[in-house]
Amino acid sequence: MRIAGYEPLTLIDYPGSVASIVFTQGCPFRCVYCHNPELIPIQGETDIPELDILARIQKDSAMIDGVVVTGGEPTLHPDLPEFLKKIHELGVKVKLDTNGVNPRMIERCLREGLVDFFAMDLKHRFSSYTAIIGSAPDIAIENCEKTFRLIQESGVDHEFRTTVYPEIHEIADIMAIAELLNPGEAYAIQPIRHQKTLVKNLAKEKTMDFDVLVKDLKERFPELNIQLKG
Repeated sequence: MRIAGYEPLTLIDYPGSVASIVFTQGCPFRCVYCHNPELIPIQGETDIPELDILARIQKDSAMIDGVVVTGGEPTLHPDLPEFLKKIHELGVKVKLDTNGVNPRMIERCLREGLVDFFAMDLKHRFSSYTAIIGSAPDIAIENCEKTFRLIQESGVDHEFRTTVYPEIHEIADIMAIAELLNPGEAYAIQPIRHQKTLVKNLAKEKTMDFDVLVKDLKERFPELNIQLKG
């Protein structure tokens, strides 16, 4: 595993649990609003040994319920399943954050029971993904859609989330994404953070009232668990 960072305690990143966060290095997408652009290159500035991270998790295991493995994109790493097994062996749960680009890895994680909670980013309508992620082959977006269905049908606890950038997203886009979800599923709306983004000085001309957006979503989709985060 290429590991770029570790955060010992979070109360908000694993719903219902106290957790630590492991940040993996490398991501194939170039989302314009990415707030961790230093994690995009597969070769990062830091490379923390896996054994050191596992030792930290073991040390912190008395005060945490789980570990969030995020990135970057964790499913790029072929040794991810072995790493998740080692986390479970320390007696804590695993939440996996993914953009969905590697459904085969998700299939393996499901088959082997390695993930207790999934969080998947839904960047846009699938037909408009490149507006957020940049140039990408059709297969990458098809993979994201396949992962979306795998998680929906998995029976494993999960949430979907969209980082909303008003210069690119319209309210109708968010409504269209919500229409893809099944009753009882969680959908988190995350306003863009302008402090640090991959594309410098992103335009801020368009605005959106996120409280109203979430209110409208809840009224239109009362069967979903809609939340505003961030």
